[in-house]
Amino acid sequence: MRTRVQAALLLFAVLAVAAFAVPLLLFTASDRTQQLVLARSADLDRFASLMDQAAATGDTSAVIAEARRYTRLYGEPLVVTDTRRNPVVQTGGMRAADPAVARLLDEALRNQTAHPGGALRPWSRGYRMFAEPAGTGTRVSGAVVLRASVGTAAEDITRRWALVLAGTALVAVACTVLARAATGWVVSPLRRLDRAVGQLAAGLPPEQTRAGGPPELRQLATGFNRMARTVTAALEQQRRLVADTSHQMRNPMAALRLRVDALHTHLPASADRTYTGVTTELDRLETLLDDLLALATAEHRAGELTVTDGSDARCDATAVAADRHRLWEPVAHRAGARLGLRAAEAPVLAACTDRELAQITDVLLDNAIKYAGPGAEITLSCTAEGSRCVLTVTDDGPGLGTEELALATTRFWRSGRQREDGTAGTGLGLAIAEQLLAGRGGRLELAAARPRGLRARAVVPRAATEAAAGADGADGADGVGGGGAGDGGAR
Repeated sequence: MRTRVQAALLLFAVLAVAAFAVPLLLFTASDRTQQLVLARSADLDRFASLMDQAAATGDTSAVIAEARRYTRLYGEPLVVTDTRRNPVVQTGGMRAADPAVARLLDEALRNQTAHPGGALRPWSRGYRMFAEPAGTGTRVSGAVVLRASVGTAAEDITRRWALVLAGTALVAVACTVLARAATGWVVSPLRRLDRAVGQLAAGLPPEQTRAGGPPELRQLATGFNRMARTVTAALEQQRRLVADTSHQMRNPMAALRLRVDALHTHLPASADRTYTGVTTELDRLETLLDDLLALATAEHRAGELTVTDGSDARCDATAVAADRHRLWEPVAHRAGARLGLRAAEAPVLAACTDRELAQITDVLLDNAIKYAGPGAEITLSCTAEGSRCVLTVTDDGPGLGTEELALATTRFWRSGRQREDGTAGTGLGLAIAEQLLAGRGGRLELAAARPRGLRARAVVPRAATEAAAGADGADGADGVGGGGAGDGGAR
């Protein structure tokens, strides 16, 4: 915004300075040209007067001597003729027979004065021709033609223009300084306010905006600070409620499981079904608590990345895919499915950390293994598509319908088919993956596979440089659990 405001002010200043400087430049050039014309007209009047006296007395010595002295002194040739165009004096190599001179002599002998038109400029070169008749009234006694150099006048115009342009440059610099100061005074508080708004929108505690600039902006900053404190407190309370609830319920859940397990040995065989149902629900509650905590963490991390520069994060997506394949292949085997891997030979660097990409891959693989069913073929692939790194999990299970695909990333959503067959899940896995991808500028794409099944694509921007991955490798993909965060129950 500051650049746009400053550009508008500078444009106005340039137009104002140009509106003053251009007429001044034109005036100085016109004024110096007029001085040249007046000076040479005075010289012509003098020679015309001498020629008129010579025509009356028959003595041309005075006009000849004066013409030669003038050419030696100023270096400007001239021609003086009588009424019959007979040269009285010719100096500086100019001749009455020259076509341009002859034309001017004819005009002067017709009692017409010839002065050049048009203003001079600093780049003007050469000479200008002047002609004037000798005589009084309607009586013409001769003609005078003068060839005046414009070099001195052009140099004077150049010096005057340089002074005007120097003054214009000083005014432009002063306007620039004033524009920067004015825009800084007005826009700097807005920039601080915009940064604080971005932090608040991301769910982060915004910095307190200093009151500065015009009174209206100071009042706005004060009001925003009050609002930010209120909103930040509410968001923090909400975040802590989720985290504390998930954490604090672990101990009661663990104690409850121990008591239920202790009771198992004292229950009759007819109670086994009830016991199994209780333990299943306990497992589901523990998984739900883990997923709630993972979702809160993913949302907070995504908010941080919207206002901070996370472009330095990078990892080898090919290595992460191979690692998760080794981890999940036994799980798929126990579930009666087959898990294959297709990955590029060269490293594909993704603009995220190993831990984030591993957690996203765990979600997709857990969903595929859990819901594709026994005998399913599941494929994990890692490819580079232009400026994007794509991790794809494809299965040939029952898949999802068109309407179900639109709801798959909705929190706690599970398809009716999975609820009926009792498949475990919380419906949070894909929501977690989507938040992690969104924080890195990526996206989650779900589509039907052909001829059947589901294809889930995790699209992440590729790292800016092709340096070897390793900066984030210390996190270790093996340290990411696949069961908790991945238990999405999307299908």
